[in-house]
Amino acid sequence: MYTIILGFITSFTLTYLIIPIIIRVAKERRLYDSPNERSAHIEPTPSLGGIAIFAGTVCAIVLWTPMEAFGVLQYILAAFILIFLVGILDDLVPMSPTKKLGGQLLVSIILAYKGNVRITSLFGVLGIHELPEMTSFVLSIVAIVGIINAFNLIDGINGLAGSIALWACCLWGTWFAVMNVPAMAVLAFSLAGAIVAFLKYNLTPAKIFMGDTGSLFLGMVCAVLAIKFIELNSQPIPYVSMRFHAAPVIAVGVLIFPLFDTVRVFAKRIFDGKSPFSPDRNHIHHLLLNIGCSHSMATMILVGASMGFTAIALLLQDIGAVPLLLVLLGLAWLLTETLSRWERRRNRQTQTNEQR
Repeated sequence: MYTIILGFITSFTLTYLIIPIIIRVAKERRLYDSPNERSAHIEPTPSLGGIAIFAGTVCAIVLWTPMEAFGVLQYILAAFILIFLVGILDDLVPMSPTKKLGGQLLVSIILAYKGNVRITSLFGVLGIHELPEMTSFVLSIVAIVGIINAFNLIDGINGLAGSIALWACCLWGTWFAVMNVPAMAVLAFSLAGAIVAFLKYNLTPAKIFMGDTGSLFLGMVCAVLAIKFIELNSQPIPYVSMRFHAAPVIAVGVLIFPLFDTVRVFAKRIFDGKSPFSPDRNHIHHLLLNIGCSHSMATMILVGASMGFTAIALLLQDIGAVPLLLVLLGLAWLLTETLSRWERRRNRQTQTNEQR
């Protein structure tokens, strides 16, 4: 347990101390994220906070992961370094979506093939239990790339991506600690410590953004934690009370907001004849801003919703994986549709007032 606490403290301290230096250097070198028509901020703001998050997290992992458990992190850390390079390149010299996706595929293959970060069972979802090896490999890559992109896409308002990742890290980190999986527990709480330090500078008024360096890294860590959580639940566990019967769906419940929002936005763009990677302002956090919520309020609402969906998934896990998945998706669609109608009604009222 002390290694988990030390990992959290180390990553928090390093990130907290590094961020002011990054802010100062970014201002001196004029490395800003300038606002545009899609931005939710109005002032040029440094966007290299992901460097501090990465440095604090990785340093804490290397320092405090028990030696006997460190072997499982070898390939995971290699993938972390590569995704960091993809993110920092995109922050400094914006990359095309194709090149960025290629980098994500590479690190996902490393994680699935060398790091053994794989989904081998669907727990009866769609009537599927044990997966063939090739199917498991491909599905794992799709899941990792999907979660990475989901966090990249929700990083649009102050504190949102960090707060969602913090919730996931604390939840899964605690479970890994109880299940005596020290490598994953240290990984989760090391990132949690870095995020807490970052949020001190990212919450409104934001002094720095995490950029793609941070959002891609957060997405990758959450993907690793989610898949390891699913896999451990597919194996015989001595602590019966801590084993979950619908682990893949519970993982979806924890990350419901970024995952559902990504699928929803991609589907809408494709339906409208656009590239799924074309930028717009149709994300759920944009809907909340459009109906009058502040950045802080929108973040609190979405984090609270994520906690609520997680609680529902845990309470209803015994109804079966497929029914539970339908419940979660149905509720997510209902809440999003309610926000969309609220936004349309508000826009009509605004237009009517302007005509008067």
